Amino acid sequence: MKAIFISIFITLLLSASCQNSTMTNEKNTAPKAEKIPKELVLHGDTRQDPYFWLNQREDEKVLDYLRAENTFRESEMKHTEPLQEKLFAEIKGRIKEDDQSVPYFKNEYWYYVRYEIGMEHPVYCRKKGSLEAEEEIIMNVNIEAAKHDFYQVGGLSISPNNQWLAFGEDTLSRRIYRIKFKNLATGEVLSKAIENTTGSATWASDNATLFYTIKDESLRPYKILRHQLMGSTEADELVYHEKDETFNCGVYKSKSRSYIMISSSNSVADEYQYLKADTPAGDFKIFKSRERDFEYSVTHYENHWYILTNAQGATNFKLMKCPIEDTHFDKWEEVIAHRPEVFLENADVFKEYLVTEERENGLNRINIKRWDGTAEHSIEFGEDTYSAWVGTNPEYDTQTLRYGYTSLTVPASIIDYQMDSREKKVMKQQEVVGGYDSSLYQSKRIWATADDGVKVPISLVFRKDTRNEETGNPLLLYGYGSYGATIDPGFSSTRLSLLDRGFVFAIAHIRGGQYLGRQWYENGKMLHKRNTFTDFIACAESLIEQKLTSPKQLYAMGGSAGGLLMGVVINRAPQLFNGVIAAVPFVDVVSTMLDETIPLTTGEYDEWGNPNNAEYYHYIKGYSPYDNVIAQNYPSMLVTTGLHDSQVQYWEPAKWVAKLRDLKTDNNPLYLFTNMETGHGGASGRFEAYKETAMEYAFLLMLEGIGN
Repeated sequence: MKAIFISIFITLLLSASCQNSTMTNEKNTAPKAEKIPKELVLHGDTRQDPYFWLNQREDEKVLDYLRAENTFRESEMKHTEPLQEKLFAEIKGRIKEDDQSVPYFKNEYWYYVRYEIGMEHPVYCRKKGSLEAEEEIIMNVNIEAAKHDFYQVGGLSISPNNQWLAFGEDTLSRRIYRIKFKNLATGEVLSKAIENTTGSATWASDNATLFYTIKDESLRPYKILRHQLMGSTEADELVYHEKDETFNCGVYKSKSRSYIMISSSNSVADEYQYLKADTPAGDFKIFKSRERDFEYSVTHYENHWYILTNAQGATNFKLMKCPIEDTHFDKWEEVIAHRPEVFLENADVFKEYLVTEERENGLNRINIKRWDGTAEHSIEFGEDTYSAWVGTNPEYDTQTLRYGYTSLTVPASIIDYQMDSREKKVMKQQEVVGGYDSSLYQSKRIWATADDGVKVPISLVFRKDTRNEETGNPLLLYGYGSYGATIDPGFSSTRLSLLDRGFVFAIAHIRGGQYLGRQWYENGKMLHKRNTFTDFIACAESLIEQKLTSPKQLYAMGGSAGGLLMGVVINRAPQLFNGVIAAVPFVDVVSTMLDETIPLTTGEYDEWGNPNNAEYYHYIKGYSPYDNVIAQNYPSMLVTTGLHDSQVQYWEPAKWVAKLRDLKTDNNPLYLFTNMETGHGGASGRFEAYKETAMEYAFLLMLEGIGN
């Protein structure tokens, strides 16, 4: 199944006293983008796009406009800079600088990541055989990062003989990695590099052959190549070419380390191929050919493949198996039947146990079953709203299961669980420097009623001694609601800066995610996308009705597809919100979904629909934020983007802000912040991104009239 994860933070608007001081500042004039007539005609319909010219990234006129918007925002928020500095110091101060991950064991070594005081980037380390052994630094990212404005490492992969490291590096913030190779015995990094990749490489058993994925012009992963460590990149062989532009492909090794796997997937179909890892020059075999609306993923265990699939109407997925030598669908046998009330999210295999991650009524559980059938039990969690997951478990022959747990009031914990004795040991809990008292905070889950009668869950947290039962509190409502991505409730030490100033934080678990199972996703995509937006509006209305907040104190935030959500709800229900933060927002939906050169477009027809089809065109146009800006009052807004964003191009928020400036009838703040150095994920480095978070928080607090 698809694992799509996306993460961003906050929302906003202006109190009367703060509005007055901002509006009377006549020395700052908001930039006004030039309007150049542009007609876009399709299906007999004409759209006017006077800001189409902003998509010329290299045009100095475009860059000047983006800089002008940055200057305007900076000038308008100048008085909040001391608060921004205070917030940044607060946020950074809660994070343990000399931190270290919990080590995990794989192939003779203990691996971990640590951070050094004053450094922004991780140091990857290992110790052979024992944690008492001498530390070996695999890679100190800080050294190379010092040479670049942006630097990010991904896809670290070590050869089976533990002698070579393959790693990906991105210096553009566009998720385009070059793969490089390091000799772990000598420390030498080979001069050659493989360009335009996803960043990861998969080693065959011979320690000499690697498989990797490259991207096309739209940044779609579309080819798998075979490389010889001591050979030239020019000699690399094409292994697989994914010609269907709606599919992405990738390559990885099975947990058993016995097979190299190629995956090809889109939103509604999967196809896998396999090759024994000790015969890397051989040909891959197709596991099961792709079929629309047939999703599956495979895991190897001894003489069988285990298949997580939605086959035969298993909307919430079931687990099946088949022999290694015969993967024909007729040979698939049911292991865990489909359960309408339980969403089967994942399965992991160990020598003696099958471990599954399940979700019922929105809540996670981890189920553990012995292969011999003699015992089965679940790890249950007692809170009203929380998040739990199976962690890093690379070893196959072990009694220990590593899992994670967090909630809105409990810092993230890494726990080792003995599957035989059922004993738990907390290996690490996220440390909040300066102390954290969970008894001061309360979390709970409430339900809103959507306009079609469906109950929509909301997770929220607040500080008990700041709760105002009569008038409500300033409240930040976060939403996403796309791609089946479930935004589970988890702890954030950063968020304490809002909670301690009286804010309530809430997550709307709206349709389009999978919080309540796969059907929850299906009912929030394509021609059902409207439900995502009406669910969020219903959550906002419910929070107001329950006196947790009021329209003068309610703020919303979403990023990427959640930014689309923000754009729709402020067009439809602007009166509910005092302010909104839209981070890297996907707001020009029709134009983007018609442009096949843009990353993600063709692969997302099964998420949004293909507007080349008239029915989808008119449906998408009916909610696309940019196409539906009208002359009305809007909340105060902070919109953020990155010039090099490869997922949501910078011109979408830039055009949207320009159109809002032209049409909105209020005097509320509207700011566009473009990070001229970064892309979709924001700044690189451990702490640098928190400067933008501090700016966002300061914006919210400014609107609330909270100056410290």
